[in-house]
Formats: sequence, C-alpha cells, structure tokens
Amino acid sequence: MRLDHLLSVDTVSMTAVLQAGVRGPDAEAALGEHGLTLGHYPQSFEFASIGGFAVTRSSGQSSAGFGRFDDMVVGLRMATPIGELILGSSPANAAGPDLREVVMSSEGTLGVVTEVTVRVRPVADEKVYEAWSFPTFAEGAEAVRRLSQDRTLPTVLRLSDEAETMVNLASQSDIGGEGVTGCLMIVGHEGAAVAALRAEVAVVLEAFGGTRLGEERGQSWAEGRFHAPYLRDSMLDAGVLVETLETATFWSNRERLYTAVKRALETSLGEGVLVLCHISHVYETGCSLYFTVAARQADDPLEQWLAAKAAASDAMIAAGATITHHHAVGTDHKPWLEREIGPVGVAMLRGLKAAVDPAGVLNPGVLIP
Repeated sequence: MRLDHLLSVDTVSMTAVLQAGVRGPDAEAALGEHGLTLGHYPQSFEFASIGGFAVTRSSGQSSAGFGRFDDMVVGLRMATPIGELILGSSPANAAGPDLREVVMSSEGTLGVVTEVTVRVRPVADEKVYEAWSFPTFAEGAEAVRRLSQDRTLPTVLRLSDEAETMVNLASQSDIGGEGVTGCLMIVGHEGAAVAALRAEVAVVLEAFGGTRLGEERGQSWAEGRFHAPYLRDSMLDAGVLVETLETATFWSNRERLYTAVKRALETSLGEGVLVLCHISHVYETGCSLYFTVAARQADDPLEQWLAAKAAASDAMIAAGATITHHHAVGTDHKPWLEREIGPVGVAMLRGLKAAVDPAGVLNPGVLIP
C-alpha cells in the first residue's frame, strides 16, 4: 500500500483527509474532482508529498493568502514505535500543548505520518498575476509590511531585491519593457472577489512608490515558477555553483539580517559571486528572506558551499533570526539549532525522542541535537 489516496472530503466543514504519500499534483487533481483545492504550491510541488509537507512545515508560493502548510493542517495520524497517535478531533482546543505542531516539525524522528486532514477551499473563479516595480528593496519591503499589517494581502506576494530583479528581467527579455529598473514585485490574486481586493492592494502599493507593470510579467512568473531547480542543475553542469538558503525575522530586524547574510555569503564565496534575495512569505510581525547564490565552482564545490552556508548560518543566529523558515532542520541546520532554541529546548526535544522512539530507529541523525 502506497498511502497515496484521497480518503474523504467534508464539504460542510471544508476539510479533506489525504494519505501521506499523495504527491502535490495528485492531491490537487483529486480535490479538483470535487471543485476544491488545497492551494499549497512550494517549488517542490511536483514531487513532494503531503506527509513531507507536514513534517517539514512547508511553505508554498501562495502563503500570503492561504498560509503555510501548518496553517492548513487540522488533523494527523502518525504511527510510532509505542503506538498510533491520532490528532484533530476539533478545529481548536485547549487540551494541553498542541501535539499537532510537534508532529509538523518532527521530520520523521518521532513517527511515520500516515494521514493528514487539511483545510480546503473552492477552486478560484479567477486568477490574476501582475508585476509591480519599486525604486528600492527597502521601499518595496515597507509596502509589503503595510499590506501584512493592514491584513490586505493578495494570494501571492513576492518582492525581489535589485540583484534578483536584474536576473528576473533578463529571463523575461522577450516581454520587453525598456526602462524597468529597481525591484520587481509579483502580486497574485485568486478567488471570487479579485477586482475589489486588487484595487485595494493597488492603492497601498502606489502610496509606497510602486509602479504597475501589467499582467504579462506576472503571468510569466506563474508559468515558470517550478523551473528554477532544473536551471540550477544546468548551471552546476556549466561550472557555476548555485544554491539557496532562507531565514526569517521581525520587520524591525529585516535590513540588519539582509545585510549580514549577504555580506557573509559575499565574503565566503569571494570575487564574482552574485547574491540574490526575495521576500515571499510574510506576516504581520515579519517576513522570510530567501537567498540564492551563484559563484564560480571551486575544485571542491561541496566544501565551498558548506563553508558559505556556515558563514550565513552564523550571521543569521548572530542577527537574532531563525536558522530556517521552511527548509526544516535535517542535518544541515542541526549544528545551529541549540543556539536558536537553547539548552532547555534541546532537552525537551531529546525527551520527546526518548519517550516515543526509545530505540532511536526513526530517521536517526536528523533534527535532534
């Protein structure tokens, strides 16, 4: 049994039960037969599973409007060495700590998720993606902050810094538009009342110096949003080291974090490195920063990247930010986890692991410091 089926749909409560092995496209196809969608589109969408989304706290490209995957999960079933854990008897409760949250960051270290009950929504009547430009990354970020804090968020909201904008515009050279400078923002609206929200968002963006570029660039982004991993492989074959990392912080700390991580990457990777960044997951209190680097490969590209990753991770912790917003901990971030959660947090994680998996057979070496 592959655990790859849609088990049930509750159109009154607007929930659905999916087995953990269902891939992203298959989940959308199965829900689509009921006129429903999950609306979770991370860049791994084509190959990642519902269970994987859950245990890594995945964030999708529509998170501004639909939330992260953990916002969508209302129930879980997980097989553990000491028995089955079943969670989600109500939409909310006060029955102790939320164990659903524990499962959704466990990365397979506490059990094997078998089913996930998710919040679903009707398939959108209309989808519109458009592009805007801002003179600077800082000005665009202020516009994003205002939308977040006014709770006037579109479905998709993505702001690139100057360097990423240059690369994005180069990839859209067939669209034209001479004189487009500054920072590119992609705004996507989905739903039944697109026109009204679109107008409301536009008022804020214009007030903060934004210039509407039209729908063609926005649509181009939507059509190519899953292509980047394949481009990365081609660049690696051509001798260019391309990798990504991400973090998150409060709005008041955004500029400090951005500057610190960018400087760490540039210093580590040396002359000629290109460091790109965008904001794509936003909250009332802060946002994520997602960095992409391109540099000439060294003789040992793995060691080259590990050194750069370590420098950037040190900068994140020193700036008071998180080591990861949605890529999870795994083994890459584990050396920095104790610095983020402290010794008491580590003791709590180890206690959970010992209680649920006393023999240590579940995904050893991951997450737990």
